[in-house]
Amino acid sequence: MSDEQQLLSKSDRRAKSYESIGAASDFHCHDEEERKDNESSRRAKRTLWISLTICLFFMICEVIGGWWAQSLAIITDAAHLLTDFASMLISLFSLYLASRPASRRMSFGFQRAEVLGAFFSVFLIWIVTGILVYLAVMRIINGDYEIEGAIMAITAGIGVCVNLVMGAMLYFGGHTHSHLGGGGHGHSHGGNAQSHDEEEGHGHAHGGHGHSHDDGEEGHGHSHDGSESSDSGHAHKEAQNINVRAAFIHVIGDLIQSVGVLIAALIIYFFPDWSVVDPICTLFFSVIVLFTTIYIMRDALVVLLEGRPSNIDFSLVFQSLGDIPGVQKVHDLRIWALTMDKVALSVHLEIDKDAKAQKVLKATRSMLKTKFNVFESTVQIENFTTDKSDCGKCDPPEH
Repeated sequence: MSDEQQLLSKSDRRAKSYESIGAASDFHCHDEEERKDNESSRRAKRTLWISLTICLFFMICEVIGGWWAQSLAIITDAAHLLTDFASMLISLFSLYLASRPASRRMSFGFQRAEVLGAFFSVFLIWIVTGILVYLAVMRIINGDYEIEGAIMAITAGIGVCVNLVMGAMLYFGGHTHSHLGGGGHGHSHGGNAQSHDEEEGHGHAHGGHGHSHDDGEEGHGHSHDGSESSDSGHAHKEAQNINVRAAFIHVIGDLIQSVGVLIAALIIYFFPDWSVVDPICTLFFSVIVLFTTIYIMRDALVVLLEGRPSNIDFSLVFQSLGDIPGVQKVHDLRIWALTMDKVALSVHLEIDKDAKAQKVLKATRSMLKTKFNVFESTVQIENFTTDKSDCGKCDPPEH
């Protein structure tokens, strides 16, 4: 066969490989993913701005009412609102920072700025709560204070109403509704696949592009949520921005505290000698505030330490990867949280010599997205060899 005929033969094989891969792989561009993220960010910003305005206005009212009534509990509530106000400002700054695009230095962009914002806002509320606990203890020890029960009750009653409004707004306005993985359509970018006549192949999918080597046994795949439509159904997710969630929990703490302050105010109004209820109420609800914020702190630390999200079962993911047709062994599985609602994963899959790397790659990405809602996945496909089957380093962690 002449050199020209060999080149034509290889060209035909490439064309056939291109057509088969293009038909088999329904890739989807990043536009839908970015649109969902932008919609979520805009909704969170709008919700936080409205809550910020209400919070500032009522905080000023509570400072005036607390000073007038000489109530430490009311001033405690106002200080708590000040913390909420500061945390919302941090959250807004984090959201604007997180919307900046990725760069060569920051390859994931600034998405974790939201987590940092939530972390520092909770830390701030703990500091303020500690100060208020100290003031309440000193008031109990000294006992030299007089409280206007009527003014305290009116202010606390308004506080309950305002916190109910803010809580409802943050809860219903902070959710984003998304359908991850739609029907069976795809988007093609010019040449979305290439083929090479090599012994070891490489498969790579990023956004709307795919790259594979004909009859290759080794491959590498990389995908983002929304990069490929689902063939087996669609995943339905209800997510809430972490900063809106942090603000919502702060408001819940405020609401509980306002109810307690209202009860204390009514007691003091009808029984003036029981004014010690005011600092006791401050101590009691400070503890509740700490417990309502500790979960946000815990989740934020898991993200910052690149831990596995609690809603992802490592063993189930490992088993599901091993159940994919053609996969003989799963190793080096890594699962971590990019943000509170975005999960990243990387894994090595060893496949049969007769298995097609591109098909295994596509099945893996589809399963990870539809079953576990994985946002970012990197899959390396390797030849299965028995001489590595007893490698202890490839075994999954026990805990």
